[in-house]
Amino acid sequence: MATIYDIAKKTGFSITTVSRALNNYPDVGAKTKKIILEAVEEMGYYPNSIARSLTTKKSWTLGVIFIEHLGVGIKHPFFSAVIQSIKQHVEKIGYDLIFLSENIGEEKKNYLDHALHRGVDGIIVVCTKYDDPEVVKLMDSKIPSVVIDLHSDKSSVVYSDHFLGSEMAVEHLYSLGHRKIAHISGHQSTYAGIERIKGFKHATGKFGLNIPSTFIVEGGYFSYEGGYNAMKQLIELGDRPTAVYAAGDMMAIGAINAINDHGLNCPQDFSIIGFDDIELSRYTNPKLTTIRQDTDLIGENAARVLLDQINGNKVFSAVTIPVELKVRESTRKM
Repeated sequence: MATIYDIAKKTGFSITTVSRALNNYPDVGAKTKKIILEAVEEMGYYPNSIARSLTTKKSWTLGVIFIEHLGVGIKHPFFSAVIQSIKQHVEKIGYDLIFLSENIGEEKKNYLDHALHRGVDGIIVVCTKYDDPEVVKLMDSKIPSVVIDLHSDKSSVVYSDHFLGSEMAVEHLYSLGHRKIAHISGHQSTYAGIERIKGFKHATGKFGLNIPSTFIVEGGYFSYEGGYNAMKQLIELGDRPTAVYAAGDMMAIGAINAINDHGLNCPQDFSIIGFDDIELSRYTNPKLTTIRQDTDLIGENAARVLLDQINGNKVFSAVTIPVELKVRESTRKM
């Protein structure tokens, strides 16, 4: 089994430098750290966790708190992709992830108590609701934390540019000749839902489009069923839209199926664009045009921001991740 001495010998760096790189100290350069981590992976080096904890005064565990209100839990395609990305990045420097619940055995505890009980070095909060009291409590605590997909001035945050993404969606539909554009919005207790409808209204206003109130239908917590039911309402209007921007891919897929079930066609009767670029969007019929969230980049930045806090490098960071338009088959020119 490889030791830290073997890593030092292979890379040519001192044992101290190797140790500091593995412990993510900020004074180790990115190039040096890359060389050391590549050697660690190649040689299969695994530091003894008990010895490391005694030396560094760290538990080498990060708590993941997943609070979502759709009811699908970790199976949610966007959030599961983000968590997988975080896992890949923190594992490289020796961190484990544990999921924190509100129960320890038969004892009921809140998330913060569970984090303290486990002695985690930091917390990753993945949440869909803007003002969840559990999230607020965590933000107010002294445990280093990063929150995914929310905005806050109390904690480090990483989120996609939802507002710009909505503008891009409307601009794409407008460029295809659509002037009657509807929006299936996300729940207005969620940060993504609020920002995406703001972006939609800003973009339609910029293009001078007259959007009646009936063209904005809430689809709930970004679910298939929410999109399906919202699209039914739009189909039943006397004056229908020609294009629909759904604030989430699952809602967009639900909308497409509602169109099909009414004997209509996407994109011939309605152009549909979603938001997220979940893997399924590439395999729908038609393939879904959408705004892509970069889950790899979200996870990478969340890991970096949290580790910076743990190592005393930075106290607060707010990182906005750019989005990208992915044009496929569900939108067409008028």
